[in-house]
Amino acid sequence: MTLKKLSAVTGLVLSAIAIPASAAEPDSRRVKGAETLEKITGATGNSVVNSLSDISPALGDWIVDFAYGDVFSRPGVALCTRELATIAALTALGNAQPQLKVHIEGALNVGCKPEEIVEIIIQMAVYAGFPSALNGISAAREVFAKRGIKMVAAPPE
Repeated sequence: MTLKKLSAVTGLVLSAIAIPASAAEPDSRRVKGAETLEKITGATGNSVVNSLSDISPALGDWIVDFAYGDVFSRPGVALCTRELATIAALTALGNAQPQLKVHIEGALNVGCKPEEIVEIIIQMAVYAGFPSALNGISAAREVFAKRGIKMVAAPPE
């Protein structure tokens, strides 16, 4: 293939790839990400990002820009639903207790009900096993206690 043909093919391929506007505008990603992070976590999220500044500021930037600027701020799914999905994923991982607690707090901050959080964690027993679900319930219990939330257990059906 000649260089001219290769250039034409490359141009076609690149023109077919849709680059999200937010990826082309890093400052808008940062602003949108910081706003979304604060909406969900309050000051907690910023303290996590700031705690990375001495060892890996890039990781903190990616959390704000990508996770919150590109993904969490997308339209179509409410923040409560996104937080419940995140709680499910972190519960299933079984080894992300600090992050799980942050997202349980975040879920409450954006209007999720404690009962919804507990039910999502219980659901994970089916897919991730009882140890992961038990760890998730333990994290929820800690967050609820810290916030003064009293849970009345739903009877098994």
